[in-house]
Amino acid sequence: MIVTNYATHLSAIDARYHLHSQTNAVAHQSRGALMLTRGDGVYVSDVEGRQYLESMSGLWYANLGFSNQELVEAAYTQLQKLPAYHTFNHRSNDVCAQLSEQLAQIVPLKDARLFYVNSGSEAIDSMIKMALYYHEAKGNSTRRTIISRKGAFHGSSIYGALVGGLPHMKDGFNLPATDEIVQVSRPSLYREAHVAETEAAYCDRLIAEVADVIATRGADTIAAMIAEPIIGAGGVLTPPKGYFSRLSTLLKSHGILLLMDEVICGFGRTGNWFGAQTYGAQPDIIAMAKGLTAGYIPMGAVAMSGSVYEAIAAQSNQLGVFGHGFTYSGHPTASAVALAALEQYHKMDAPALTARRGRDLHAALNVLATDDMIGEVRVEGFIAGIELVADKVDHTPFAPELSVGRRFENNALREGLIVRNMGDTIALCPPYIMNDHEFEIMIKRLRAALNATRADLHAAA
Repeated sequence: MIVTNYATHLSAIDARYHLHSQTNAVAHQSRGALMLTRGDGVYVSDVEGRQYLESMSGLWYANLGFSNQELVEAAYTQLQKLPAYHTFNHRSNDVCAQLSEQLAQIVPLKDARLFYVNSGSEAIDSMIKMALYYHEAKGNSTRRTIISRKGAFHGSSIYGALVGGLPHMKDGFNLPATDEIVQVSRPSLYREAHVAETEAAYCDRLIAEVADVIATRGADTIAAMIAEPIIGAGGVLTPPKGYFSRLSTLLKSHGILLLMDEVICGFGRTGNWFGAQTYGAQPDIIAMAKGLTAGYIPMGAVAMSGSVYEAIAAQSNQLGVFGHGFTYSGHPTASAVALAALEQYHKMDAPALTARRGRDLHAALNVLATDDMIGEVRVEGFIAGIELVADKVDHTPFAPELSVGRRFENNALREGLIVRNMGDTIALCPPYIMNDHEFEIMIKRLRAALNATRADLHAAA
């Protein structure tokens, strides 16, 4: 009874004082929060002791689970030495310097240089600012337009929301109008390919659309195109074969930078260190966060090629300063945790591990996908999307008012499994440390949630 009262108290003060991210604030007043207090491996526990298998790694970040003592010790040790310092005005710290060297060795960029931030959103904003700064430095001040994709998520900052392709990230904010952001189609073979259109023909059409934007707007007005290797929050959408290699060639032929948002895919998630490598992209600048510290402390980074860096450096010399940065850029404690996470990733050979576990995940979800409610499963490495449909044959989606994806997420929670719905697509992004037994539990609970959702729909009919 004491625990229950304490849980009620926590829920009440949370609802009273805390405006939650990505949440219906009014509904939250009555529903309250799932109040978590502990993490152990791939599990998290709420204030009343109920345990949940976390198949989303929190928000795509807890690659090493929720109780990695090496990361905890790295933070503790650094907090005792140099807990905080900045990187303004020629200052740095030993751990940030080491981190920069290690990241430069794994990012798919020639002669890479690093810049540090505190989140994926800051990484996206910084990456776009650097693209604009680069073109200004090269004497191409007319290159200001950014090409982005419908359905994409690029963070919650003003610029991130503007280049993102999810309407709810803009709705109600009265954001500044701009004609210097142009959106092209998202890659969604399942939803948007024409009847009888092959994957190759669909890819042709997507590339032709970008080429048409370049021709219409004029290459000399376009600074960059931003893209996630896999569109994450927009539904775990994987690109058609050849898409990124062809896109890279097209952009480079016009002097347009390719900005890769690797906030979700970076650090081994797709079977390579970065999603750009999985899909043959040739980026100029890369944004990363989440897996950089496995979520244990906020940190992000922007990696740029040597040629981009040289232009930025020359411009900063001409102006007297590179006028961008954050109080906590290159934070020593965050850097120490990131170094410890990288050590863990190397030790487990994260890219090979996720490629192997991804094959297991694909096989298990293909069995689950024989169910009439599942239209498609999309898997790349250890990340997946399960798209729920009303009609499997003609891909008919459920009516939005049925909130089928939300029903599934709630039913999974009752089964002790945390997933995330993006509309009627269910996302999975399990921790790399998940063992075979935990994997089997995840699949079993997914099936139970699917059956419970079907029962809900029958009862509502």
